[in-house]
Amino acid sequence: MPRTEFTPSIPSRPVYSGLSSHGSSSALMLAEGEGAEAILDLAAQDAAVMDRAHLIFIPAGTGHGPALRALGAKSYVEVPGFATALDRYRKALADAHMGTRLYVAGSEGMIGQAVAEALAAGLPADAIETEHRGGIARRMQCVHCKGITEGVTTDPFLCAHCGLTLFVRDHYSRRLGAFQGVCVDAETPGDVPAVQEIKP
Repeated sequence: MPRTEFTPSIPSRPVYSGLSSHGSSSALMLAEGEGAEAILDLAAQDAAVMDRAHLIFIPAGTGHGPALRALGAKSYVEVPGFATALDRYRKALADAHMGTRLYVAGSEGMIGQAVAEALAAGLPADAIETEHRGGIARRMQCVHCKGITEGVTTDPFLCAHCGLTLFVRDHYSRRLGAFQGVCVDAETPGDVPAVQEIKP
């Protein structure tokens, strides 16, 4: 699956520049689903990138595990989801030495959470590489109840916590790894636009 190209937007919207090798420097890699293809492409550009890499893979229904394992990373582990990976990922971030690169590829929701964790752990932003692969579902925070709704694919959508109909905004919180949703009919209750699919 090719890298997703997003329409230019407001400054807070994340930009995923793609993965580029920094040679055999110490690396932490986190891939989800089709994001595995970005890691495979990276290793094809420069196999040395795997020499000191610790790779965590979330299959998300894909069959990329054997190909990733064959890359020969220093360590490789598969986990069923980001929540399951979190303790291992946080420990890897805490153990990271100066100069460690972070490569993250997959869905926007996973990338956002992974980058937020890395920044909170003190990894500098310029040591983080991201590439979006896969669907364009968003992780949204309701600005009214502060609840997070995962996998949002339509605009507007219903908040999974308070039930408000929310407008999908490009405003993004790096701290939360989530886009922001605001009530679409606050001024005119019941006046809700037709639901449409989110576009990249």
